[in-house]
Amino acid sequence: MKWNLSADRPIYAQLIEQITSAIVAGEYQPREKLPSVRDLAEEAAVNPNTMQKALAELERSGLVYTQRTAGRYITEDKAMLKKIKEDIALTQIHQFLEQMGRLGLTPQEIAALVAREASAGPA
Repeated sequence: MKWNLSADRPIYAQLIEQITSAIVAGEYQPREKLPSVRDLAEEAAVNPNTMQKALAELERSGLVYTQRTAGRYITEDKAMLKKIKEDIALTQIHQFLEQMGRLGLTPQEIAALVAREASAGPA
């Protein structure tokens, strides 16, 4: 997993977002075991306590669960995963629409630009 952390927001919050995104994008599959706190912290170049805080929050949300002495695993709840993915997508859409509105584009102009780019295929 590629980590992209910045100093403008709490690191643990960014870890939560990036792990969540990796899970809903399928980088981690339901029931798959996550790497250890130490391994994830080393990979992300953060303090293990910071990673532990992020994983504990993911566990509180139900996205991750712990099996005693066996580690942390991704939830099997596919409805939850689908809802989280949709929520992330809607957040991105709202941010995009706000930015386009600041540029003075109408909904029709935005739709035309999106349709044009979608028909061109992935970047």
